[in-house]
Amino acid sequence: MTIRDVAARAGVSVATVSKVINERYGVSAATLARVRAVIEELGYEASLVAQSLRNHRTNVIGILVADLEPFSTELLKGAADAIRGSGFELVVYSAGGRTGDPLGWEKRYLSRLSGTLVDGAVLVTPTVSLEVVPGTPVVAVDPHTGPSHLPTIDSDNLRGAQLATEHLLELGHRRIGFLAGRPDLQSAELRKTGYLRALTAAGITPDEDLIRIGAYDPEVSAASAHALLTGPDRPTAVFAANDISAIATVGAARELGLTVPDDLSVVGFDNVPESALCSPPLTTVDQPIREMGHRAIRMLIALINGDDVDRTHVTLDTGLVVRRSTRALP
Repeated sequence: MTIRDVAARAGVSVATVSKVINERYGVSAATLARVRAVIEELGYEASLVAQSLRNHRTNVIGILVADLEPFSTELLKGAADAIRGSGFELVVYSAGGRTGDPLGWEKRYLSRLSGTLVDGAVLVTPTVSLEVVPGTPVVAVDPHTGPSHLPTIDSDNLRGAQLATEHLLELGHRRIGFLAGRPDLQSAELRKTGYLRALTAAGITPDEDLIRIGAYDPEVSAASAHALLTGPDRPTAVFAANDISAIATVGAARELGLTVPDDLSVVGFDNVPESALCSPPLTTVDQPIREMGHRAIRMLIALINGDDVDRTHVTLDTGLVVRRSTRALP
């Protein structure tokens, strides 16, 4: 369906239909109503590319994610809340986990979208420090390299990890295993640092044998948890760097005949919905993922509109949510 089809059905010129679509003056009320009725009848949608070439705006914001998993899904919910009533629309571009070169995939995809399809983009956990595409505002959420010249939103990963480890220490645990996240992600390294600092502050020398890579992957985490729990002196508690790894740890413990929390206490990080649905419900660090998505969209809209942005880097607080996967050591 084209603009010419609309013009022919309404008995007006293409220029008149264009004025109606772009809400310009010079069209009578009767003609305006007739053209709009035909547009509704035919289901005509103006081409975003054509509109952007004419107006240099699409009123569309893109969100680029490597994959749709619990973290990015929660973040998208916050972004959707922020977009309502803003006059913008939201398009999600997922690489489906198939990013090819794991470093710099955002550059390739951003170049496809910018200029004619989106007015700006939110990049979720970008892998490299990006040069801003000329004319395309960008906000990064939880960038791999940490704060950069790009406006960024993240949470207090260091403090969150300290809270998780301190909780287990307060319950009497001293052999506390740690399933680390991805080594290339700075937020994951901050969680490891928080774990180590909490142990050191309690007078405990960290044991490298109790630290394994979970990589935020359920299969990798399950294998690492199995190795931790079958060692000669297994930990009495495990802090996993995200909820998916923690849930995998609970599953590995169950396969080994261990009960959570009677035989093993487990703490996660993120507080995604799956953490509350886990059996038992997971004690975890809450990072405000939805608010991160909400803040990123509002910041990006301000940048697109040329408004002043008070801060180019925002770190949100984290907190501990205690459920039933932890208990005091007998």
